[in-house]
Amino acid sequence: MQTLKNSFARFRKTRAFTGFMLFLFALLLNIALQGPARFFTVRNVNTIFSSNMAFLLVVMAQSVLLIAGTLDVSSGVQLALVNVVTIMTVQEWGVPFVLGCVIGIGAAIAASLVCWFCVSVLRLPDLLASYALIFAIRGVNVLIMNVPQGSVSRVFFRAYDSVIFGFIPASSIALISVLLLWAYLCRTRFGKNIYAVGANPQNAFAAGINPVKVQFQAFMFKGLVVGIAGICLTLMTASGNPNQGEDIGVRSLAACIIGGLTFGGWGSMACGVFGGGFLILIPNSVYFFFNMLFSRLPGFSVTSYWQNFLSDVIIFLGLLMTIVTMKGQREALRVSIQNKYSFKRRDTNAKQN
Repeated sequence: MQTLKNSFARFRKTRAFTGFMLFLFALLLNIALQGPARFFTVRNVNTIFSSNMAFLLVVMAQSVLLIAGTLDVSSGVQLALVNVVTIMTVQEWGVPFVLGCVIGIGAAIAASLVCWFCVSVLRLPDLLASYALIFAIRGVNVLIMNVPQGSVSRVFFRAYDSVIFGFIPASSIALISVLLLWAYLCRTRFGKNIYAVGANPQNAFAAGINPVKVQFQAFMFKGLVVGIAGICLTLMTASGNPNQGEDIGVRSLAACIIGGLTFGGWGSMACGVFGGGFLILIPNSVYFFFNMLFSRLPGFSVTSYWQNFLSDVIIFLGLLMTIVTMKGQREALRVSIQNKYSFKRRDTNAKQN
């Protein structure tokens, strides 16, 4: 029991603690409102993964940029770029669908590098530069595909919406692959440098780290993940639409903050995953809550406005909770560092005397 308490105490000091607690709250609320027997069905779990995988991957990509000390709110519209490029290359050029997916991912990486050039090389404000890119990429999307059109072969979108071994959502392979890739990168020099650059670019440069190069690598990784997310969106919709996903960029930023990430050198990808899970599950909880009231209260009715309003209120409260606990964690970290170095100084003085 004492070991469990010590483990929980250590976990409370981690960056992902608040995001995990919010995600756990949303998960338990969903289970309570739907009932365990209904929530844990293979079909329900598979639907949650397949319909939200694109958003969750963008959140993970945004997490890496925030750790590096930058951001990109145009990530959402880049999903549509991947979608239209993939569909149109297959439809107009007659290339295999897999090759079209590769070209679509390449388009996302190219868009990310444009954002990197504006932010890291030209030193434009990242929020302003990425916001301007939304309109530029939207125009490119419409030039490539002026109206929603195209389709995906049945074998591909059915495979995406299938389950492996009877219970594992096939769409979760994308999530697991990105997590494994990030776990590997965290063990490399890039994984160490990205936190240094995000925390303090000047100190990182003085230590021999090139902030522009590190952010270039971060944007490359982000472009790859957004490209995969765009393929997931294409497989989910099984068609092309140049005007979709634009709000996902801002929502991904909100998910990262709710999960415990801050701007530069603080947090982890787990924070983004938990924050994204919270944003995914809360609207579901509100929907089933009003359905329960409708079934139990004769004559009860409510518009979608009130459902959205209640969802936003819960999300806002979650954001406030994150901000408060994050300040406490930072203060605890600061005190811990001060105590550590003051102890070292006392020990050194004692040895000298």
